[in-house]
Amino acid sequence: MGGVSLWQLLIILVIVVLLFGTKRLRNIGSDLGSAVKGFKKSVSDEPTDDNADKKQLDQKQQAADQDKDK
Repeated sequence: MGGVSLWQLLIILVIVVLLFGTKRLRNIGSDLGSAVKGFKKSVSDEPTDDNADKKQLDQKQQAADQDKDK
């Protein structure tokens, strides 16, 4: 009682496919997948990577300045 059975899920799936068609469902799926991928990428980007890049640039600039002083 109250639970959704396998047959009910299959009927809903068939109705959705008939309403939207397989091509549109594929497009929606790929759009949703790329959105999730972009979200995961933005969340996993660590600000420490930017700091590390900045430190490397600073070190290169300091080395260049020391070479100019010689």
